[in-house]
Amino acid sequence: MNKQFVRALFASTCFVAVSAAMAQSALAGATSAIPVAADGISGVVTSSKGPEAGVWVIAETNDLPTRFIKIVVTDDQGRYMLPELPTAKYQVWVRGYGLVDSQRIDGAPGKNLNLTATLAPDAKTAAQIYPANYWFSLIVPPAESEFPGTGPKGNGISPGMPTQQHWMLMMKNGCIQCHQFGDRTTRNLIDNTPEGWAERISKARPDDDHVLGDHGKDFANDMSNRMTQYGRARGLAMYADWTKKIAAGALPPEAPPRPSGIERNLVLTSWDWANGRYVHDNVSSDRHDPKVNANGPIYGVIGMAGYIEILYPTTGKQEELGYRVNLNKNVEILPDNETPDAFPHNPMVDRKGRLWITDLGRYGGPLPGSPPRPDKMAYCTDPSYKYAKYFPQPGKTSNTAVIYDHSTRKIEGIPMCNGMHHLMVASDKKTMYFSGGDNKVASWVDMDVWDATKDPGKAMGWCPMVLDTNATKTTGWTSASEVTITPNHTQWNQPVPSGGPGGVEGGANAAVVPAKFDPKKDTRIEGFLYGTDADVKTGGMWFAQTNPFPTGAVFHHPGSNPPETCKTEYYQPPMLPDGKNYAAFNGRGISADSRGVAWVAYGSGQFGRLDRTKCKVMSGPTVAEGQHCPEGWTFYDSPGPKLTGVKYGSSDHHYLNWVDLHDTLGMGKDTPLYAGSNSDSLLAVDEKNNKIVTLRVPYPMGFHTRGMDGRFEDLSKGWKGKALYATYASQPVWHQEGGEDASGPQLVKFQMRPDPLAY
Repeated sequence: MNKQFVRALFASTCFVAVSAAMAQSALAGATSAIPVAADGISGVVTSSKGPEAGVWVIAETNDLPTRFIKIVVTDDQGRYMLPELPTAKYQVWVRGYGLVDSQRIDGAPGKNLNLTATLAPDAKTAAQIYPANYWFSLIVPPAESEFPGTGPKGNGISPGMPTQQHWMLMMKNGCIQCHQFGDRTTRNLIDNTPEGWAERISKARPDDDHVLGDHGKDFANDMSNRMTQYGRARGLAMYADWTKKIAAGALPPEAPPRPSGIERNLVLTSWDWANGRYVHDNVSSDRHDPKVNANGPIYGVIGMAGYIEILYPTTGKQEELGYRVNLNKNVEILPDNETPDAFPHNPMVDRKGRLWITDLGRYGGPLPGSPPRPDKMAYCTDPSYKYAKYFPQPGKTSNTAVIYDHSTRKIEGIPMCNGMHHLMVASDKKTMYFSGGDNKVASWVDMDVWDATKDPGKAMGWCPMVLDTNATKTTGWTSASEVTITPNHTQWNQPVPSGGPGGVEGGANAAVVPAKFDPKKDTRIEGFLYGTDADVKTGGMWFAQTNPFPTGAVFHHPGSNPPETCKTEYYQPPMLPDGKNYAAFNGRGISADSRGVAWVAYGSGQFGRLDRTKCKVMSGPTVAEGQHCPEGWTFYDSPGPKLTGVKYGSSDHHYLNWVDLHDTLGMGKDTPLYAGSNSDSLLAVDEKNNKIVTLRVPYPMGFHTRGMDGRFEDLSKGWKGKALYATYASQPVWHQEGGEDASGPQLVKFQMRPDPLAY
């Protein structure tokens, strides 16, 4: 053997031995510095490189009523502290970017447990746990220069796609509203051809499926229809090229960063719930008083199956209630052996701790076999009711506001004159507002009047959305004739194409078609109102208008004597200098901070900030376009990669968002939070430091949430007495890590402690 090589080998061996000894010495010192909590597990994570900073330590147990998971992040010395662990046997392990999952080690509360991390052998192995948006960024959509589409005999792009942003709207809203895109299920196909993709999207879950009920075929048809809206051959070819490229070894263009700074203070706690079924949303407390329902149950709604899901975080126990909306307008809780006939969509808690739900399934709703829809109730059109006189709501009824009081186990319903989707308590704490509104109105229920009278006609109200385009000095409408639909009244008609089961969604072909503008009259607008939130500064309400392209933010204020005093303002994202594209598109969620600033969640992968106090123009003809206040807007791109050849937004997708007015998370009052539906995260805007904080849920992979809310459990406990809750909300729950064998969705609690070792 070459002597020089032997000397080098000996020297390197000695170096490794000395380094290992030094590392063990440092490890011992670091470990001794970590206090051991009676209900915690602590230790140090090291790899062959030494301490591993910014990686996740995961403790998991099945010894409790439902699977329980606790996740924390290591500090800059690789140290960790898992706090507040119920008594149980745990499997503890490490996950992190640049690593492969470590061996699971038995652990128990009150113990130190040092963990060994394993470096990923190559980039491909490391990338397997990257969030979906990193893989999604490898898709290459048609270039901007190829739009507008010229059809099957031209470039294969549908003429209904006038710009690349319309194509992106279909890609992201059409797909990621239901599930992540770029997860293992979507990026790994057996047949990476257009034909293989056509077969993939045609597959449907059978009727009476545990997760989707009888809606499997509806989702398959919806995917196929959306592909046709691209230009079918061109759309299938794009997705086939994407998965073919990945199968050949292509990797995301960049790696996600490990948690840093305040991100390492995050503590995640999660519980299995919903018996493996898709949960649309969860709620924990009154948005205006987060002490309501402290330490009480968390509610979720399972639309496809018709259940209210209930989980008790203090014990991990859960239950579910099925209910039925009857033809006699009553609502009843069903015995366990009866199948629900309901379609709960979105939940909210009022100041009395009661659960309110927008139910979309009454009378001919989304559920198969529902009875025919009868005419709406008399008070929807009877002129003796002031709202019906002002703006009647004829037609068929379909939606019910359901109220459930868990303390008494009583349930009741309010048959609505207007369509519904989401709901929110106004700043007066007694008015429940509803989005949806049959595309024409903002509607509400006075909860106090309802409790006193049980008369829907007296408790309900609504206003059409009328803009001040004639520049009058009045803050409302001067007469009912201003909003009556007549041939000479200015209207904006917005076609709303149907979407998937569970509601109407905006499509790429939605457009505003203005009638002849009359500068002497105000202008009534229509459009599907999606997310909604209260403006506590003004007493008004904000709505995200999802149709048409590019979507807008609607501000509504009822005034002192609605409907006559109702006021509406409409704001679109600014159009860019090219005259075709917008600063952002596909607004879904909207929430307001205590200053009255509206924050909008965009499917384009952006956050929008709208300060209407900066607007130089608030009335006159230009407000009808929604382009009158570019000075009020600020936009933030989400963290993560962009898509190839796409200038605007990111590869993430944002569903709903929420401003934490009361600091229930621990990042400060007025912190805006967004659902990183395609990035396994909640995203928080740190305005003070002008940065985005990523609150990642690394396990199980596939955290696709729609909304969130927070509450105070017990403020005497400091950070431990605060909590923000969100749920896995992918419709195909088998897309989560674990696939068909996964136990289903989890409810996740987010908490921010003062440092990574606080307990």
